Amino acid sequence: MEIRNIEDCFKFRLLRKIAPDREKSKRSLEIANERLKGAENAIKFKMFSYAILEAYMMMFHASRALLYKDGIQEKSHFALFIYLRDTYSNKIPLPIINFLNIHRTQRHEALYGLEFEPKLQDAVTAIEDAKLFVKEIERLLR
Repeated sequence: MEIRNIEDCFKFRLLRKIAPDREKSKRSLEIANERLKGAENAIKFKMFSYAILEAYMMMFHASRALLYKDGIQEKSHFALFIYLRDTYSNKIPLPIINFLNIHRTQRHEALYGLEFEPKLQDAVTAIEDAKLFVKEIERLLR
């Protein structure tokens, strides 16, 4: 199964239509901002993999805030990226949308990879990118 666009995501049920839910949208954005604390604390303890995971989860939950607002439920992290790319690239700069996919891959390597050993700069970059990403989502949700 090759996923190339939003139509493929719906076809393979990686995205589904649901009733728009402002409360879930609001809560997802709150969770995104709560994850920032975890990411910053992880750096203090030199837990760089965990900082990367938390930074990615900031972006994941912020993305879900948009989906809940739009009445979409995701069943795939990659489909979430495809949805944002195909739906919001005219409202969010594409390089910022791409942060989600870049750090999705980095998160995967941090969790399952055998050779990736994140360094301080990897964690700092992930957090900085996540902050920019969440800021863009918050702008759209105002």
